[in-house]
Amino acid sequence: MQPHVEAMVKSLVAVAWADGRMGDEEHQVLDGLIAAFGLADGDAGEIREYAKSARTLDDVPLGELSADDRRLLLHHAVIVTYVDGHQSDEEKALVEDLATRLHIPEKEAAQVISASTAHAEKLKDLL
Repeated sequence: MQPHVEAMVKSLVAVAWADGRMGDEEHQVLDGLIAAFGLADGDAGEIREYAKSARTLDDVPLGELSADDRRLLLHHAVIVTYVDGHQSDEEKALVEDLATRLHIPEKEAAQVISASTAHAEKLKDLL
């Protein structure tokens, strides 16, 4: 697995754990991420094993991500926080922390989060 893919997927696992649980919805998203990134069986198994334990952003090598990957990760993180139909306060705080850790300028991060939130709201019935 390429380092930037590993960082992206592991980051989204940490986002899925933001509310303290990894429910069925989050596991479905994880399976979708594994498929979307085309992870081979060994890599997919590694990620599934990684996701079994509670994770935080401290566990993730965010430095492996390009500027474009960082913005994409922030967008996906917002979507993941809505997978159960709403974004909790813990999830919202994690998204804001993620934006800071990704070194995305505050104004740009606010725009990405706002656009992603609007997107997630439209997708809620499908998530």
